[in-house]
Amino acid sequence: MSAGCMRPWRGCRMSEPMVKVCGATRATDLAALGGVDLVGLWCGVRGGHANLSPSTFAELASGGGPEPVMVTFADDIAWLAKTAGVRWVQLHGFQPPRVVRVLKAAGLTVVKALHVRDGVCVEGSLVGAYERAGVDMFVLDCVGPDGALGSTGRPLAEAVVLEIANYLNRPFLLSGGVTPNNAAEFASVRRHPRFAGVDVDTGCRGGDGQIDPGRVSALLAGWRL
Repeated sequence: MSAGCMRPWRGCRMSEPMVKVCGATRATDLAALGGVDLVGLWCGVRGGHANLSPSTFAELASGGGPEPVMVTFADDIAWLAKTAGVRWVQLHGFQPPRVVRVLKAAGLTVVKALHVRDGVCVEGSLVGAYERAGVDMFVLDCVGPDGALGSTGRPLAEAVVLEIANYLNRPFLLSGGVTPNNAAEFASVRRHPRFAGVDVDTGCRGGDGQIDPGRVSALLAGWRL
């Protein structure tokens, strides 16, 4: 993790983009993530391809490697994060701002997904309330054509990302269709003062659907040029 801008990164620019790889399910996935800052561990994502039981979540969270982030749709998960020694929670879905306030009161770093459908931020009217509740960071992600949230592999248009970023007062991660090869397509986003890095799932997986260390290395090289 960059030493130039430690959490919660408010009001400062990362010296290099953070890289979060999401959806690890095995110890071998953690071993493939050398150089990555954060690893997303799913828990409370019903039907998700990488959803973990609480026991497996806790086991992987203590398995070494990048800083673990609990990625969840659930509201009442502060107890599990604290029990597993996890300091970060990333909320997908449409939790009210009070959930952020509860998690912050528990001492957690909170990332809130902002879901974008047809170029519009679904939670746009709640951004200010999330910020007042203490959210540390946002992640901008594209809603799938069937309404799926997270790991859709669908990129956002750069102009849409910039429009949303301009009314945020917290750093943001870019997600949705991020690959080792498309950093140049988001040159203006990468220069934005609140751009903190990228959050990647499908873009780091090989043909077998598993996290591929070669693609992880390529992602780091492509987005940290």
